Amino acid sequence: MITRLAPLIAILASASSLASCSDAAPVQEPPLSEEALAAVENDPGAAKRPLAREIDHLFTNEGLGETRAVVLLHEGAIAAERYAPGYDADTRFVSWSMAKTVTAVMIGMLVADGRLELDAPAPVPAWQRPGDARSEITLRHLLQMRSGLDHTEAGPVPAESSEVRMLFLDGRDDMARWAEEQPLEAEPGERFEYSSNTTVILADIAARTLTDSEDPEVRRRAVADYLRSRLFEPLGMSSVVPEFDASGTLIGGSLIHATARDWARFADFLRNKGSYHGAQLVPRKWIEQMVTPSPKSPHYGFQAWLNRPTGEKDHPLVPERAPASLFAMIGHMGQYALVSPSQRVTLVRLGHSDAPERRAMLQQAADVLELYPEG
Repeated sequence: MITRLAPLIAILASASSLASCSDAAPVQEPPLSEEALAAVENDPGAAKRPLAREIDHLFTNEGLGETRAVVLLHEGAIAAERYAPGYDADTRFVSWSMAKTVTAVMIGMLVADGRLELDAPAPVPAWQRPGDARSEITLRHLLQMRSGLDHTEAGPVPAESSEVRMLFLDGRDDMARWAEEQPLEAEPGERFEYSSNTTVILADIAARTLTDSEDPEVRRRAVADYLRSRLFEPLGMSSVVPEFDASGTLIGGSLIHATARDWARFADFLRNKGSYHGAQLVPRKWIEQMVTPSPKSPHYGFQAWLNRPTGEKDHPLVPERAPASLFAMIGHMGQYALVSPSQRVTLVRLGHSDAPERRAMLQQAADVLELYPEG
């Protein structure tokens, strides 16, 4: 009898063991550090501890690159703020291509002033000679990266890219002239091609609109004063330092410096459709056009990236995880200002990440955003 019961007892013992395994407590995450908790305000608009953990992951998870600063705004107020060692609230961070969105807002102000026309031929003197097909390029084409000019942002040989040549080699002293001299490789308006050269042309147009002088210092001062009085001072962006080339052209596609808080303030101003503390600094319609998909690029508007699917595997944002209304300023090597109007959230992450690290970092940023409901 004992012999017959032995297998049954073994089966029951095994089942009991499995049951006890299934009843085991879930694996506990490590406790949050004081630094992680201190980074989040008491009323951040989401659960504090989960938010602190997800922001902590931006700084501590492997494979994301180096996060140097995070500023999260909810309904215009700071919900969380954190810096890596060696960086703080007074550190100015280089924009890289986040500057393009600033340039687009400046152009929008000049259009609102009646000094530029969106669908008129772009006022570039070198293109106005009889028979020059570049005279068909409009301001809209430039804003949407559809100029048709032979601008290759990057390639297998860095020294041959239009961006590197303009910024550091033969175009560096007069970047706009170099960019404007390039021939057409496509009909204006027919093709999307992301290009820092294109944004420098927009910056040159702004300078020519604000002054007739060719004197580099006059050009520099005209643009700097306009940006300061019309945009940076009203927004309280006291840290901003724009860079200019030797000809006095704003390097509007790459080189504006500001603190993380000021980058967040500017991005949140876009979330509010150009309004700040009740003052409409640029028409709402302009901001709406900035975040409207281009006919040739559903993920790009006026110098701003959009969270719209493209059908391509490699997307600059996260359309599968974040609202379609989300848009972004994106800069070289991992500078991001993610703006989600439907969640009333703006997330700025500044740092240094290569391409695979940026893709992983964006997924972690999406984890932060998902803590906030839409509506």
